[in-house]
Amino acid sequence: MQLVEPNIQSLATAKSLLLDPWGLSESDLSLALGEIFTHKVDYADLYFQYTRSEGWSLEEGMVKTGSFSIEQGVGVRALSGEKTAFAYSDTLSREALLSSARAVRTIARQGAGKTKVAGAYRQSPGRSLYLPHDPLGSLAAQDKVALLERVERMARAKDPRVAQVMASLGAEYDVILVAGSDGRLAADVRPLVRLSLTVIAEHDGRREMGHGGGGGRTGFEYFTDELLAQYVDRAVHEALVNLEARPAPAGEMTVVMGSGWPGILLHEAVGHGLEGDFNRKGSSVFSGRVGERVASKGVTVVDDGTLPGRRGSLNIDDEGNVSQRNVLIEDGILRGYMQDSLNARLMKAPVTGNGRRESFAHLPMPRMTNTYMLAGDKDPEEIVRSVKRGLYAVNFGGGQVDITNGKFVFSTSEAYMIEDGRITYPVKGATLIGNGLDAMNRVSMIGNDMCLDSGVGTCGKDGQSVPVGVGQPTLRMEGLTVGGTA
Repeated sequence: MQLVEPNIQSLATAKSLLLDPWGLSESDLSLALGEIFTHKVDYADLYFQYTRSEGWSLEEGMVKTGSFSIEQGVGVRALSGEKTAFAYSDTLSREALLSSARAVRTIARQGAGKTKVAGAYRQSPGRSLYLPHDPLGSLAAQDKVALLERVERMARAKDPRVAQVMASLGAEYDVILVAGSDGRLAADVRPLVRLSLTVIAEHDGRREMGHGGGGGRTGFEYFTDELLAQYVDRAVHEALVNLEARPAPAGEMTVVMGSGWPGILLHEAVGHGLEGDFNRKGSSVFSGRVGERVASKGVTVVDDGTLPGRRGSLNIDDEGNVSQRNVLIEDGILRGYMQDSLNARLMKAPVTGNGRRESFAHLPMPRMTNTYMLAGDKDPEEIVRSVKRGLYAVNFGGGQVDITNGKFVFSTSEAYMIEDGRITYPVKGATLIGNGLDAMNRVSMIGNDMCLDSGVGTCGKDGQSVPVGVGQPTLRMEGLTVGGTA
């Protein structure tokens, strides 16, 4: 793992984009925080952000849309007990900063705060999980168009039944600067690229879709011909399989879940329930259960923001805390929750580096980074052979979960029937219905093939979206409810 040390280059970049052009200095940051602490406030911070992004999309054989945007601003937050006050400005000036500071201090009554604002800033540590480069400039505009056109040609060449190809390419250059009343000064430069592909195959009047794509915290050079071929193979294969799929049967049955992206069920049905805010408020099915068995023996779930180059990884979180690898469930026993600073303080728990926000215009909250289950010792083929009759869920589409009771519904995008230990035919319209806590206790076999998704995940919570990663090995789960169309 990379050394944890102040990232001098990121801090210099952040100052050059977020402070210097507007005549702001560290003393102005201290002045704004000092304005807040004329009232009884426990903690306050400033979150500066500069984001430049672009997107390209191809449909019907041509690149039809291209977009480019720049956003910048500052969010000002004050904490007093359980109360939070927040203001933001998309104008970066001394007066805007002070006005926002005066607005948030009204959260508390007048009088000196419990702690004084630090007299001098210290550079906070951070990891070096990705290069602080601007991905938008890593490829010329005409080459980005050519990249999408090449993906389309590759998909159409795979099979004559491919009737339509839709592809999109996006990049983001995100620079943040966090100044806290405790004296922390932290910065991060976050590149992000993503390519998404949808293929529609048609045969005898039937049309079916398949999806592929990926990305990470890098530049466009990430998308090699070999990787593009993998995305195309995945999307075309899924579409063609679904052309042959029969209606899925319904009922309670053994389910084998594939490795990689199917970890989205783990993310939704278990991960969100392990976020600190839900547990502090007692609204999660996992509330108050640290130290108890919540999953089958052998099930270990981690949230790891320290994986180099991954879509969900962070050098620091959006409160300036160093990202961490957090073991949430160990051998079936609940070990802890994901925390931001507010919930960690109120729950008297350690900060875990999971404070995340969509932008400067949003408050931070506990969020996942890369959440996955560790591998077991079973060969995936052995797992399939062990099933008399069941469903093999290779890939998932959409889904939803109720955090308060853990109930989930997920639809499969590629699935097969297993009969007498053999994969027999593809099925369409299968949904998995269950309870996250209950489902984790139905895991009976864990594969040795853990892998992460290809880098396409985006998580929504309370109206905010952030990039994430998911993963898992092949799993055998007993007695899940399958909704079908047969």
